[in-house]
Amino acid sequence: MVTQTGADGTVGATAGSPNMLPGEAMLLRIFVGEDDRSDGGPLYEAIVLKAKAAGLAGATVLRGPMGFGASSHLHTTKILRLSQDLPLVIEIVDSKDKITAFLPELDAIMDSGLVTLEKVQVIRYGKSAVR
Repeated sequence: MVTQTGADGTVGATAGSPNMLPGEAMLLRIFVGEDDRSDGGPLYEAIVLKAKAAGLAGATVLRGPMGFGASSHLHTTKILRLSQDLPLVIEIVDSKDKITAFLPELDAIMDSGLVTLEKVQVIRYGKSAVR
């Protein structure tokens, strides 16, 4: 796929589009358990809803069939194991400023888990890319 970078450094959207992300962005990756809660509901759901309310570009929840964290307790989908607290990863991509502004909101609802940040290059975002 070939894309162009606009004069303002944006990639993958037409000028003035609300779906514009900079070529360089941040990936916020949050590792939690399926059973983790926030205000009585699933933590992953609370995180995604807060990200949407904050106007972040998007969020995806990925469910892992196996994993372990700081406790070293193995969580798996194997039939002989009854663990339902499977690992989840929430990925959110947006500009560094928006991700940084979101971190205090995330911190307020998380009791445990792992949070990482990475620089990423956005190639395409939205329905069509500039060609």
